[in-house]
Amino acid sequence: MGSLDTNPISLSAFPDDKAVFKPLNPEDVRAYLHKAVDFISDYYTNIESMPVLPNVKPGYLQDELSASPPTPSAPFDVTMKELRASVVPAMTHWASPNFFAFFPSTNSAAAIAGDLIASAMNTVGFTWQASPVATEMEVLALDWLAQLLHLPTTFMNRTSTGSGTGGGVILGTTSEAMLVTLVAARDATLRRSGSIGVSLLPRLAVYAADQTHSTFFKACRLAGFDPANIRSIPTGPETNYGLDPAMLLKVMQADVDTGLVPTYVCVTVGTTSSNAVDPVGAIADIAALFNAWVHVDAAYAGSACICPEFRHYLDGVEHVDSISMSPHKWLLTCLDCTCLYVRDAHRLSDSLETNPEYLKNDATESGEVTDLKDMQVGVGRRFRGLKLWMVMRTYGTAKLQEHIRSDVAMAKMFEDFVRGDNRFEVVVPRNFALVCFRIKPSGAMTEEDADEANRVLMENLNKTGKAYLAHTVVGDKFVLRFAIGSSLQEERHVRSAWDLIKKTANSIMD
Repeated sequence: MGSLDTNPISLSAFPDDKAVFKPLNPEDVRAYLHKAVDFISDYYTNIESMPVLPNVKPGYLQDELSASPPTPSAPFDVTMKELRASVVPAMTHWASPNFFAFFPSTNSAAAIAGDLIASAMNTVGFTWQASPVATEMEVLALDWLAQLLHLPTTFMNRTSTGSGTGGGVILGTTSEAMLVTLVAARDATLRRSGSIGVSLLPRLAVYAADQTHSTFFKACRLAGFDPANIRSIPTGPETNYGLDPAMLLKVMQADVDTGLVPTYVCVTVGTTSSNAVDPVGAIADIAALFNAWVHVDAAYAGSACICPEFRHYLDGVEHVDSISMSPHKWLLTCLDCTCLYVRDAHRLSDSLETNPEYLKNDATESGEVTDLKDMQVGVGRRFRGLKLWMVMRTYGTAKLQEHIRSDVAMAKMFEDFVRGDNRFEVVVPRNFALVCFRIKPSGAMTEEDADEANRVLMENLNKTGKAYLAHTVVGDKFVLRFAIGSSLQEERHVRSAWDLIKKTANSIMD
């Protein structure tokens, strides 16, 4: 039997308490965050005067900052100085009131505060027991939002009569929402067919309009669908580039006739390209004939549906299987926050559930709680529900509706500007707060000439740093997209942008 080492450990082997590294020293937390908050406040104060697009080259940062990590520590002030000198000048300022590209990425004081607090708490709420309030808050915030959207109670986690059959989860992006519902639909179809394993998988077919976001087609491949069975259905001006239910029926029936199994239909309310709207109810009726899962992607325009005058775009949602929308686009809640609702939560969890021994606990075994890890791809998850709740709790329904209506009114004003100038045309009817427009052909100008003129117009506009627009192609035409919604935008910014557009157009058309 060995003897115990009785030699005492010298206290000198440990550093003095004052020198011990304490990354969460309360005084440092207070000092660093005060400086960070001052930086954020100053950033929003000055952002309007900053060029929207930066003028930097790929790899620039390694020339300005060390390419290797430092060994010694540095005062936080040094870090902040480098942030101001090397990071801010290379930002594309999505928060700028002169940002009109893509779709907005909205934010608010309440959302920033909620995200900050959630980051400080740093909870990993994979199960209810891992952090009860993370799950409870997410469930509450989702049910609040469902009520604002007037979703059927079948999509809610809890109703006035108790637990609902449906449920929701906050994910990072719409891509995740599409992927998990595709997997659930795939598995449901395989189970229903009595297929052994995935033997039927090569016969499953999925459907969407050609205007559907490209992430859908990526998610289909990730979910194992044969690319040959992914249907991108053409749209045109006769339906304002929305999916035609009659065309969908024709394509689905043709697939059945050749032995394929319709499995999933993606419906979009507010496409990225032109804000086209697919008819939810009519498509759901067609899909029901084939027992196919229907998912509604309302990532951008779903936020508008908290206003009664826009809610009709979701008519028929009671017949779909899932719907997702992203408050980080237009409902003043910073990235990332995509809300997915499903009519039968078990169909999702049956495909995504994991139950390792180290996560087993009494709350889960009771069946009375939802473990949100079973409604997403990963296990770990952020406390996203806090910022969404803080936005709704702080601003209330009335102010959120005011925010949406103000943006739509500014878009209508811009649309009127375009229609009032005979050099331009609005290419598709305006939906919500996106205007698709272009210089139109006139005189000897051909369609090809018009495309080139619009390309040059966009490039010259963006080079000024005073505005940022993106483009799309609609009906083979190069089209400029003017998306309103930045949290700092006011009417004067829209007017200034239009003046800049006219001035720039004059310079290239003279």
